[in-house]
Amino acid sequence: MSTSLSPTASEQLCYQNVTGSCVKVSYSPGPRLILYMVFGSGALLAVFGNLLVVISILHFKQLHSPTNFLIASLACADFLVGVTVMPFSMVRSVESCWYFGARFCSLHSCFDVAFCYSSLIHLCFISIDRYIAVTEPLVYPTKVTVSASGICIGISWILPLVYSGAVFFTGAHDDGLEELVSALSCVGGCHPLINQFWILIDLLLFFIPTFVMMILYRNIFLVARKQAIKIENISTKAEASGPYKTRVSKRERKAAKTLGITVVAFLISWLPYMIDSLIDVFWGFITPSYIYEILCWFAYYNSAVNPLIYALFYPWFRRAIKLIISGQVLKDSSSTISLFS
Repeated sequence: MSTSLSPTASEQLCYQNVTGSCVKVSYSPGPRLILYMVFGSGALLAVFGNLLVVISILHFKQLHSPTNFLIASLACADFLVGVTVMPFSMVRSVESCWYFGARFCSLHSCFDVAFCYSSLIHLCFISIDRYIAVTEPLVYPTKVTVSASGICIGISWILPLVYSGAVFFTGAHDDGLEELVSALSCVGGCHPLINQFWILIDLLLFFIPTFVMMILYRNIFLVARKQAIKIENISTKAEASGPYKTRVSKRERKAAKTLGITVVAFLISWLPYMIDSLIDVFWGFITPSYIYEILCWFAYYNSAVNPLIYALFYPWFRRAIKLIISGQVLKDSSSTISLFS
């Protein structure tokens, strides 16, 4: 990517008449258009795909469950990435300049970090939800209620917003890096430097929930495998006497598998960026700007991938999309339509 997108024009400034302006890297029209199309399509998919997820779950009463409310809240976080982060990062990546002011740069960075950790905490709570559903199906309805789901959603939003706001709006993220910030800063740039302390905190906040999810999903799939073997070995009589329990067990395992894929997609998307951040802070921020942008967009695209995963594995989501796009949701009785076979 670095060779195909190499600058073809002489270096210019982001602000021609401003002292201390950043250098602008200009790309030829072809690669420039391709970049806008690639990044723009990701932003649109993140916005409209997650909007469909939220509308589906909130509109259709059959989907009103604690798990689905967590999924809807996760989709809200991904939706906000598509609205408040990706469009501005797209301009920064393609134009190699930040035209939205220093204050909004801090706000943009705050949103970036907050919605990332909000997604991670949502996924952690969802993994706990799936663990209880698969391992303790009889007590699941009493343990995991709508109220409990609401508390988890509140935590998933409040903690990341407070943390990111405290780091970026207090200026704590670059304490001890004043000389380096002064040397690297220029008008038209938006790549906040983060010191070693906060990078280590970021890594802990990233890997602790990740470790919890990995353990939970490992146990989930071990239990699910045992359940599948038991279901296959039961007699025809027993199967006929308990078809509902069998269907519920299979449904819970499938939901756990689908959400496990969502967790894996999140980790694959964000892990390279987190590792690079760790390397960068201890090796003097050596990552080239184009590598940084690639890793950022690799992470951003996770917000666009989740709706595709739901569409691929959830038949109810595909049916809901058809009803929404066809306008049938505007009918009075549409909220009670059955989405399950």
